[in-house]
Amino acid sequence: MQKSTYSQSDNHQDIILLSPTGSGKTLAFLFPLLRNLSPQNSGIQALIMVPSRELALQIEQVFKAMATDYKVSVVYGGHDKKIEQNNLIESPAVLIGTPGRIAYHVKNQNIDASTIQTLVLDEFDKSLEFGFQDDMTYIIESMSNLNHRILTSATSMSTIPSFAGLENVKTLDFLKELESKPNFQFRKVNTLSEEKLETLFKLICKIGSKRTLIFCNHRDAVDRISELLRRKGIERENFHGGLEQDERERALFKFRNDSVRILITTDLAARGLDIPEVESIVHYQLPPKEDAFIHRNGRTARMNAKGFVYVMISEDENFPFIDSKILVEDVEGFTKVPQNSPWQTIYISAGKKDKVNKVDIVGFLIKKGGLTKEEVGLIEVKDTTSYVAIPRKKAMDLVKKLDKERIKNKKVKLDIAR
Repeated sequence: MQKSTYSQSDNHQDIILLSPTGSGKTLAFLFPLLRNLSPQNSGIQALIMVPSRELALQIEQVFKAMATDYKVSVVYGGHDKKIEQNNLIESPAVLIGTPGRIAYHVKNQNIDASTIQTLVLDEFDKSLEFGFQDDMTYIIESMSNLNHRILTSATSMSTIPSFAGLENVKTLDFLKELESKPNFQFRKVNTLSEEKLETLFKLICKIGSKRTLIFCNHRDAVDRISELLRRKGIERENFHGGLEQDERERALFKFRNDSVRILITTDLAARGLDIPEVESIVHYQLPPKEDAFIHRNGRTARMNAKGFVYVMISEDENFPFIDSKILVEDVEGFTKVPQNSPWQTIYISAGKKDKVNKVDIVGFLIKKGGLTKEEVGLIEVKDTTSYVAIPRKKAMDLVKKLDKERIKNKKVKLDIAR
C-alpha cells in the first residue's frame, strides 16, 4: 500500500487512499509529501489537516521519527495560541493541524497559505462528519499555489466535496486487500439494564490485568463507569470530547505507557489514534451501525494479532450485526479486583520551552533519582510539562526526593500524574 501510494502519486498525481485503520497510512502519505519538499523553498510547503488533536500529535511524532532536516509544527484547538504563533514565526516546512485552528492562524496572518503546495487530508471523512467543512473550504481556497492533494480514509466515500479541488484523481482502494484478519474471539455478556454496571465490574474482574478498552456511546456513561471503578479501587482513564485537551493527552499517554490498563471512551478513540496492542474490547454500549462496531474492534488484534471482543447486551436490545450464536461469557462470581499496573506516571514541571528533552529527563532520574535505565519507562515531553512512567513502588519516594531539584538549572516540581 505504501509503495503503491508513493509510485502512483508521482508527478503531483492527486490520490484518494482508502485503507484500514492500523495499516500504515501515515507513512503512505508522508513519503510522497517528503519527496515534494525542497530545502531551497521557504515558507510552509505542506499542510496535513486532521479531524482530531490526538491524530495531529501522532503524525508529528511519526514525522520527527523519520529524522529529516525539515521543521514540523503542529496546531490544534486547546493548545496555547501564543506558543503556536511563536512557533510559526520561523515557518515550518510541514504544518499539521485541525481545521478550526489552522483557519484561525490563516485569518490572523500567522500562516501564509500561498506557499503551500502539498495538501494531505487525513481521515477526511471524519473531518466532514465533525462539521469542519466551512473551515476546510476557507483554508483550501487560501492556497493559491496548491498542486498536489492526498486524501485518506478508512471507509469508502460516495462523494468528495468540490472544495477539495480534486482533478483527474486516482483512487487506491486497499480496504479489502489490506483488511487484517485478526483472531477475534467474540463473547456475549448477558445482563439486565438495571444491573449493567455491576455486570461490567464482574467482567473486568474476570478479564484481570489485561489492557482493555471500554466503549460507550455517550460521555455520561463513560463518567458513570469511571466513578464505579474509582470506588472499587481500579485505576482507569477516561477519554471523550468533553475533556480538556491536556486531560485527553494525559489519558492516552498513561494508557500507552502501561501505567493504566483500562481506558473508558466514546467512539473518539475508535479510529486514527496510536493506541498500542489492546487485548480486550468491551462494548458497554453497542453503536447503532455495524461500521462503527468494526472500527472499534480495529483497536485490538491489529494486523493478525489475537484479541477478545465482549458485547454487553440486555434483554430488550437487538442488534442485527451481532451473531446470535456467539458464545456467552459467564461472569457470575468474579469479584476479585485486578491488580493495577506495576508502572505509574509522574509529572515534571519542565518541557520543550525550558529546552528540556527526553535525554535530560533520563539523566535526571538516573543520576539524582537513583533509578536504573530499565526503571525509566516511556517519556512524553510537552511544551511546559513532561510525563514519564516509573515503577509504581518507587513513585511516591522519588517524587518526594526530586521535588524542587533542578533540570538544566530550572527548579522543577514533581507529582503523581492524576
